[in-house]
Amino acid sequence: MDTSQHKSDFVNVNGINLHYLDWGGKGDTLIFLTGMGCSAHLFDRIAPRFTDSFRVLALTRRGQGESDYPESGYDLETLVDDVLDFMDSMNVDKAILAGHSLAGVELTYFTEKHPARVLKLVYLDAVYDRKARMEIFKNHPLNKFPQPELQTEFSSLDEYAAHIKYTRPDLAKIWNELWDDVMIFDLTKTPQGNYVEKDTTSIGRQMIDGATKYNPQHANIRIPALSFVAMTDPISPPYLSAEQKQTAEIFHRNEWLPFRQKETAQFKEDIPYAKVIEIADSNHYCFMSDEDLVYEEMRKFLLE
Repeated sequence: MDTSQHKSDFVNVNGINLHYLDWGGKGDTLIFLTGMGCSAHLFDRIAPRFTDSFRVLALTRRGQGESDYPESGYDLETLVDDVLDFMDSMNVDKAILAGHSLAGVELTYFTEKHPARVLKLVYLDAVYDRKARMEIFKNHPLNKFPQPELQTEFSSLDEYAAHIKYTRPDLAKIWNELWDDVMIFDLTKTPQGNYVEKDTTSIGRQMIDGATKYNPQHANIRIPALSFVAMTDPISPPYLSAEQKQTAEIFHRNEWLPFRQKETAQFKEDIPYAKVIEIADSNHYCFMSDEDLVYEEMRKFLLE
């Protein structure tokens, strides 16, 4: 966990409480936005490295981490309003927005709606065109493979961590103490004292549905933007057969990688002031797996 001085607190926006972290610092405000299902604490390592030149904050989206879990409000319009209200509550007039994964859609839409409130954008292997991605993922062979019955109740946090590492070998590859600290937010305790995952199925569906309806090509972004594109190798769960793993690798090579190239080209065309950095042999959580590279390139970009 981050050992630097910081504030972990809640702010009330749109009638709910959102969790945020504030590392302080001086200069323009830099706000980190989480990926889907994540906690702001995943930025605990990289975020405080910027406090010598920026005021640094991180926000946990509604329906995840320590924030409230209302039944509704996961459409893109409301999620962007949450960010805007957070900025107002923190007395931030303009900010640099850095978003991971699903937050990329929020970055683009926020800037389209409130261009005067954004200084620069940083996409951390962030989704740009969710609709196009959904079309690609419809053909993913993992959707057709029979899924094994997996453990759903856990006697300890260590047992749950082992389960995550088994089902998500991509996370196991970069696992560190931050994951140990934040995974508790995904769980609830049974009366018997065991752990079960929170049911966020409806929340996830609403987020994806809202993001899928958005067309980023209409955004007309005219501010500097930096995008990190993590070029990952397929890491299949161990319960897949050798044939299934090979099928997944073929999909990755023949469909996913060409799509990433196409999406990157579209990003450059739509945002003419954008700089794109492809990171070979990386991880979707590139700000963790390639922290030094991401930090150095971000710093260079932000201080230009």
